Amino acid sequence: MPQAPEAPLQAAAQEARAWPFEEARRLIKRLEKLEGGADKAVIFETGYGPSGLPHIGTFGEVARTTMVRHAFEVLTEGKRKTRLVCFSDDMDGLRKVPDNVPNRDMLAAHIGKPLSSVPDPFSNEYPSFAAHNNARLRRFLDRFGFEYEFLSATECYKAGKFDATLLKMLEVYDHVMDIILPTLGPERRATYSPFLPVSPKSGKVLQVPMVERNPKQGTITYLDPDTGAKVETPVTGGRVKCQWKADWAMRWTALGVDYEMAGKDLIDSVTLSSRICRALGAVPPESFIYELFLDQDGAKISKSKGNGLTVDEWLTYASPESLSLFMFQKPKAAKKLFFDVIPKTVDEYLAFLAKYPQEEAKAKLDNPIWHIHAGTPPQAELPISFALLLNLVSVSNAEDKATLWGFIRKYAPDATPEQHPVLDHLVGYALSYYRDFVKPAKTYRLPTEHERKALEALSAALAKAAPGASGEELQAIVYEIGKTHAFEPLRAWFSALYEVLLGQAQGPRFGGFIELYGVENTRRLIDRAIKGELAGEAKRHGVDRKKPPGRISYS
Repeated sequence: MPQAPEAPLQAAAQEARAWPFEEARRLIKRLEKLEGGADKAVIFETGYGPSGLPHIGTFGEVARTTMVRHAFEVLTEGKRKTRLVCFSDDMDGLRKVPDNVPNRDMLAAHIGKPLSSVPDPFSNEYPSFAAHNNARLRRFLDRFGFEYEFLSATECYKAGKFDATLLKMLEVYDHVMDIILPTLGPERRATYSPFLPVSPKSGKVLQVPMVERNPKQGTITYLDPDTGAKVETPVTGGRVKCQWKADWAMRWTALGVDYEMAGKDLIDSVTLSSRICRALGAVPPESFIYELFLDQDGAKISKSKGNGLTVDEWLTYASPESLSLFMFQKPKAAKKLFFDVIPKTVDEYLAFLAKYPQEEAKAKLDNPIWHIHAGTPPQAELPISFALLLNLVSVSNAEDKATLWGFIRKYAPDATPEQHPVLDHLVGYALSYYRDFVKPAKTYRLPTEHERKALEALSAALAKAAPGASGEELQAIVYEIGKTHAFEPLRAWFSALYEVLLGQAQGPRFGGFIELYGVENTRRLIDRAIKGELAGEAKRHGVDRKKPPGRISYS
């Protein structure tokens, strides 16, 4: 449980308008109305389908739910016990083979079996496909320091944790059917049952109609799809699992879930599962519907297709905190999630972090940093932005941290990796991001005659700049050269600088870049560009200078 905030923050929390606080207030109202709500442990839940590799959307649910949980604990002054349950639907049948896994032919032989009974296609390290993916998810969550309890559907069903609610589901079977059947087409309606028996012969999860039900005995009867023989089985002990919407409602009821988020594509499922939950005699949890993440082409991210970023991919190029910021911002707005958003998000995180210490209590609670760090953000004074680091890597051809730190110390002589560990991490991220994304997209071009004269004038003006000139003073020189040489609009001058000197369509505030890279280094860069050396190198490395510069959006 987090530490209690300072008194001014505690008072400001009662009126905070950040979305996690708004959600926490809705949850408090629910508990006030709920029978026994004043005494029960407050259960937050997130669900995970381990049919594919964990993706960022999975992480996002846990991160956002954790933010709401923390806001709730602050509003209730830490007096309520809370739990965050991360639930894996690993008893679901394998419906199709994911596109992004090895040994696909082997997996195809296990279509229909519970994911927890399908062999691990990656190695022999785990007993099942589900166990492998569950372990990966937990490593991701542990890496971020989340406080959670992991539950496996298979273990819950087989251990009897759901037995009482499954028997209740059998009692209200007809009511559940009345809720679901009108939403199905004729063919599906003919075979639907909220219960899916697990075949004792094939081990597959069967989608078969029930021919008999015995609530007193706690059993159902179905026809074996291979032999046509009647098979009676208890609904308890893991011998059946529930269909998706019935399963969600059953889980809410059995675990006493109070709060759960869901993507926009599950609005109808939330509605129907809530009705089934009420049929079971329970109150459905408070729900929060968030928009979906999209890939760079605008398609929904799918864990089975693997068309989105993984958590590991993001963490190769940026900090965990920047990923948390991406999750915090505008959860009800559809956002494209691909590599180009990473640098911008990193710099936004750093900007919020820099503002936090000077803010009033109310502003601090609206600052994403407070929610990302559970009210105790670190202190980090960074003399350089991530975008500027990327450009420094670009022009310096730095291949390692030591080289890049040499340039940083020219800009901030007292800066060291030990004193600025956050900056040291950023240096590593910048090197990786430049190598994999910026460098392949670079397209230098030769300057026009008009641009060449302006570049020569800029080099001459920089030669006369006062030693130790600030970024603002250097920016004024750049700006004046553009005006003197009549660039209309003036941004055409800056575009020329980026395209000719940096090989890209966008870039940093140029005065700050010169200050960091060094006046003499910048003059040498200009000289090489005028001589055609930069564009010539690009051509020798197979870059087509006729193509427009790659638009790496990190300005």
